[in-house]
Amino acid sequence: MKIMHSIAIAAAAASISFALGGVAQAQELKRTGLVQSDISVPGKEALQVRVDFPPKAASINHKHPGEEIAYVLKGALEYTLEGQKPVTLKAGEALFIPAGVAHIATNVGDGEASELATYIVAKDTPLVVPLK
Repeated sequence: MKIMHSIAIAAAAASISFALGGVAQAQELKRTGLVQSDISVPGKEALQVRVDFPPKAASINHKHPGEEIAYVLKGALEYTLEGQKPVTLKAGEALFIPAGVAHIATNVGDGEASELATYIVAKDTPLVVPLK
């Protein structure tokens, strides 16, 4: 039940997805909660979420209350992390996103894209913190 609450918060934030790079219409991301478990570090938990991106869809600008490892399952995703040049990953490639770093993920491929997001985050906090 707890994972569903975290994913519901994340899905609400993700549904505010917006257009980048001349895309005319924003499309909604789909988040599927897979795992949520306490870990040996007090006050922290691990979560895994599958995020599916329709063609040309982008996440909102956001951050997390902990670390994220993004692993691209399908397609090509461009990650823009605050203070860094954008990086494009294809299926089978991964990226570490430090805690609290603002970022955007954009589907830059021709079809759908998917990532497996693994988080080590503070317990009882929203998974996604939207930013302007």
